[in-house]
Order: sequence, then structure tokens, then C-alpha cells
Amino acid sequence: MLAVIVVLTAAEHLLPPLPLLPPGVKLGLSNIVTMYCVFYVGRGSAVTLNILKSLFVLLTRGALAGALSLSGGLLSIGAVILLVFLWKEKASYAAVSVVGACAHNLGQYTAVSVVLRANYLTAYLPVLLISGLVMGLATGTLLKATLPALRRMNPPAP
Repeated sequence: MLAVIVVLTAAEHLLPPLPLLPPGVKLGLSNIVTMYCVFYVGRGSAVTLNILKSLFVLLTRGALAGALSLSGGLLSIGAVILLVFLWKEKASYAAVSVVGACAHNLGQYTAVSVVLRANYLTAYLPVLLISGLVMGLATGTLLKATLPALRRMNPPAP
């Protein structure tokens, strides 16, 4: 699972920005694997993968990128785990993905606000929440579409 997350993270970083998207907005492909882990592997594995992904980002893109990955990732995984715990089987992939994406953006927004000590970033918050909604729906849909392949990679224990 970690190998898939690392490859998706690296590939997404190498892609040019998607047209018409605000600066910094990405699809978050590696979150598909993290959500899969929350639903089918275990919450602890999802948290561990998030931390290891942030370490990969730290090593490949530097301290600020690593800090942003960790802050967004931990808030996101916390929100996803809480939502799945509260909703149990009623939590749809799309709803969980949207909550996770918005929480990720809020975590990164908070980290950037602390680092830059800037209040003017508040104007960008609606953009981050709307992009979290859109990208969350996209990754939730991709999770549903890639479930057969993910289940083949990590079959359930007998």
C-alpha cells in the first residue's frame, strides 16, 4: 500500500497543474489508498500510511511540503476515521472523501497561516473548501472504481 501511495504522490507532483484550478489544488490520488485502508484494512494502517507519506514528501520536497502533508494528512485521516466511526456502514465513499479532502485543505491552511503569520489567507479559505468538495467527489468516485484492483492487491485474511 505504501508503494502505491508513494507512486501516486510522486506522479501527481510531476503532473502540470490542472487547467482552471486554483493554485495548489490537486486531486489527491494517494487519498484513494488511505480511504481504502480506513474501510477495509484498518484505521491504524491508514494513519501509519499517512505519516509515512508525509515523510516521503519531506525527503523529496523539503520541510515545508512535509509539514503541509503531515498537517493536512493527520487532520484528514482524523476526520475520516471519526466520520466512518459515527456513520458505520452508512458512510459513502463520496461523503468520506469530501470530508477528508476539506479537512486536508483546512489542515494545510492552518499550517500555512501559522508559518506565514498571515491573516489575509482567509480570503482563500472558500476556494479551498470548494475545491475540497470537488476533488473529494472525484477521489471518492475513483475509490469506488478502483476497489476491485485494490482488493486484489490486499485480499482479506482467511
